[in-house]
Amino acid sequence: MIKTMEKIKIGMLTCSDRAAANIYEDISGKEIMSFFEEVLQNPWKPIYRVIPDEKEHIVSTLKSMAEEQCALIVTTGGTGPAPRDVTPEATEEVCDKLLPGFGELMRQVSLQYVPTAILSRQTAGIYKQSLIVNLPGKPSAIRQCLDAVFPAIPYCLDLIGGPYLVCDEMKVKVFRPKR
Repeated sequence: MIKTMEKIKIGMLTCSDRAAANIYEDISGKEIMSFFEEVLQNPWKPIYRVIPDEKEHIVSTLKSMAEEQCALIVTTGGTGPAPRDVTPEATEEVCDKLLPGFGELMRQVSLQYVPTAILSRQTAGIYKQSLIVNLPGKPSAIRQCLDAVFPAIPYCLDLIGGPYLVCDEMKVKVFRPKR
């Protein structure tokens, strides 16, 4: 059953010291925005933030986005092994439930393109009624990972009491079990 076409808030959080300091443009955040513009048919509103790679700041921003009723929060950046890469730790601290399958699939897909994908530490989880998904920082990897995991996201939102996402089936084949 399709619910009414309510305006859905989607959080996009770029975790990058240099983008937050305006040393370079946040092309990763723009790639995420572009993906949602292409696939979503629901009316939606982006809640977009660019912050430094600081665990406490990431934690508070994720919680704030959830409090702003973001059904889905996607992060980019801070998922590698460098000392300043702390996005997965912040996500794990915030989440009530972890969904390790997201990270597993994203690494599997990324390994088809670069051997260093094994260094990636993306994860996902649920905080209240928000699904949080960590994405890599490279725009091409963002697209590859979203193409891989997005088919499961609308059903996950259904299961946690979130809004019903309607997608362009020519762009992404959403999976929902038959009832």
